[in-house]
This record gives sequence, C-alpha cells and structure tokens, in this order.
Amino acid sequence: MKYVLIGNSAAAIGAVEGIRKVDKKGTITILSDEPYHTYSRPLISYYLADKVTEDQMRYRPEDFYALHDVQFLGGRKALAVKTGEKTVVTAEGDIPYDKLLIATGSKPIVPPVPGLDREGVYTFIKFDDVKKIKEVAAPGKKAVVIGAGLIGMKAAEALVQCGVETTVLDLSDRILSSILDTRAAEMVKAHAETKGVAFKLNNTVVEVRGDNKVSSVLLKDNNELPCDIVIVAIGVTPNLDVIKESDIKYNRGILVDEKMQTSVPDVYAAGDVSEGYDLLYGGQRVLPILPNAYMQGEIAGQAMAGAEVQFGGGFAFNAIGLFGLPMNTAGIVNPEGSEYEIMVDESSQDKCYRKIVLKNDRVVGFILLNSIDRSGILTGLIREQADVKAFKQDLIRQDFGYIHFAPDVRKAKLTGGKAGD
Repeated sequence: MKYVLIGNSAAAIGAVEGIRKVDKKGTITILSDEPYHTYSRPLISYYLADKVTEDQMRYRPEDFYALHDVQFLGGRKALAVKTGEKTVVTAEGDIPYDKLLIATGSKPIVPPVPGLDREGVYTFIKFDDVKKIKEVAAPGKKAVVIGAGLIGMKAAEALVQCGVETTVLDLSDRILSSILDTRAAEMVKAHAETKGVAFKLNNTVVEVRGDNKVSSVLLKDNNELPCDIVIVAIGVTPNLDVIKESDIKYNRGILVDEKMQTSVPDVYAAGDVSEGYDLLYGGQRVLPILPNAYMQGEIAGQAMAGAEVQFGGGFAFNAIGLFGLPMNTAGIVNPEGSEYEIMVDESSQDKCYRKIVLKNDRVVGFILLNSIDRSGILTGLIREQADVKAFKQDLIRQDFGYIHFAPDVRKAKLTGGKAGD
C-alpha cells in the first residue's frame, strides 16, 4: 500500500502514527513545501523571543521519520492532485498513491491593501516567516501588527520581548474577539498594555508607505504611524490550493465524512484544511486547533489503513499565555439566545476571570483567566456532554473539582469506571 501525505504538521504526524498502528509495512511518503523537520507552529513566537531553539520546536523526535519508516520529501511542494490517475503533481514529477491524505493546513489572509509588497511586511504562521522577522526585530525598531487575534497577539508579545515598539490594530472593538468576551478581552488588553503593547481598535491599515522598504502605515482614521516592520495577522483560511482543480468537494474547508474521507474514494483530509464535526454546533466546521488536527489525522491514518474508526467530533479549545497571563477558553464563549445560561466570577485584583456557558444543563463553553487548574475537568464535561444540573452552581468556584461531583460519578472519574459500578 502506498500512502502519500501532503503536509508535515500535526494532522500528518497523527496520520503517520495512525497508519502504523494498523499497517507496519506500507510505504509512507510525506510531501512538504517546507524543508524542516516537523515542528509545532504555536512555538514560532517563542523562537522569535529566544525562548526556544529550533531543535526545541520539533513536534516529534529527530528520528521520527526513520522510526516510522517514512520517506520525507521536504521542500517539495504538491501542486495539484489528479484523483483519476491517483497521483500528486510536483515540479519534480508525479507521485502515485493508493491512499492520499491532504493536510495542507491554513494560509494567511492577506487583505488588498496598497503597499503590502514592500520590504518589511511579513505574515506570521510559518517558520520561514519568523526567521525573516528575527533578522530585523531589534531594540529601537517599530512594528505594526494588523490583527488582534491569537496570531497577532502572540506576534506582538514576541516583538515587545525583542525590544520592538509595537502597536496592534484591529477593526473589532476588542482583542481576541473569537475566544474572549468583552470583559475578559478588556482584562487581557490592560495586562498587555502594562508590558508595552499599544492598541488602536476600531481601526486598521489602508496603505503601507515607503519606497522599497516600509516607513509608515496610513490608518483608517487618517493618522499615520511610522514603522519598520508590518505583520499581517488578520486571520487564516484553509489552504485549498492543491485541490482547487480537482473533483474533491469543499465548502470553506474540504468536506469529509466520519472517517475523514473526502468526496473522492481513497482521498482523506484532516486538520485546518478540512471541515470536521463540531460537537457543540452539531455540524461540519473548520476546527483550526492543533489537538483536533492531530486527532483527525490519527483517525484518517487508521481509516486509510483499513481500520473501522470514526472521528467523534471536536470543538474549539485554546490554551495560551500572554505576558505571563494564562488563559484557557473552549466552545461557545459569546452565546446568543435565551437558551444559554451564563455564570461569571471575577477578581480584578489578581486578574482572575471565570465564565461558564451552559445549555440545557450541559457545559458548552468557558473562559478561564489566570485560574486554569481545573480546565481539563470542564473540557471533559463538554466532550461528554454531561448533565451538570446537580452541581452546576459549583462550576464557577475557584476550587471546583471532582469533589463537587456526586459520589458515584466522582469514583468513576477517578478510577476510570462507570457511575454505579
């Protein structure tokens, strides 16, 4: 059996390990447009800030490919997929497959702003991006980050730690709007400002100015900011380039079934490029979260090798820190509708904030700032879609834990058994 995987991040690695659980002998080939050993993309901001080395960014040990008998073709870009001929087109020649996984991830959204082709403008999702920025980020430089989402905020954090004067812009009225509510966003913004980040919200760049090199940006409000570095971080979109001319069906991402198989037999997709099943919304959605990408890849790998497996579904989950302030968020955090129940506990003095969102006595989302120790329990309640009516008032407590469960449920959780055993 010939397995070909396009991509070299979490979903592809999950697929390799999934395949080898079932098939020890089939050939596995990984195609990647990047030449690097598999690495954890969330760590690129830490590399910029000199908190990790290139070796420490690896998602798997150096001998991973040899250990799993994988042919890694780094720096070899997949250009197209010919599903009728069962080949992947590359500049160096076509590669045949019996089973194919598309795990091309996402690519940055670049707005149609004049001047973005000037020297000094970067995106921030790949290792090559951050290597270029690292060459110019130095004390005394000024940077503008377009976008106050996860990517933009992590870029800003790293730039400030490099001594770069940094301003973050966003059209929204708050930062991290996809994972925080208004109050939590205010708290995180205030914390970031104490560390040196400046913000201009309800604003954005309409022109990047300079000769060949960036010298300033013109804002929507007609003000001008001098800068040496511009980072475009307004968001990402599934990287569908390789399948655009094929008969593989896609919506926002590639459409897949419960086995992660696409509309074309023997072709699978996983990770940020696919639309997997979202447990909370009850339908197919892009789930651009690393743990989901790995799980989808592992299911796809086992299914490609003939195992009867299914992806049970996932949901949005983020565990990050900004300037030492940890935050975990999951599921639906900005609900709309009277069917949702919201519980909030706040302590501004120690920057703690807890928000639990319930629907029909089931946890469907949460925000935890600076008090994240029991987030794993809450995540488990979401995944299990557990009825929490008996103890839901305890969910908001700082010390919430298994002690608040009914005795038989607590015993089952701690022993791995079932309630009532």
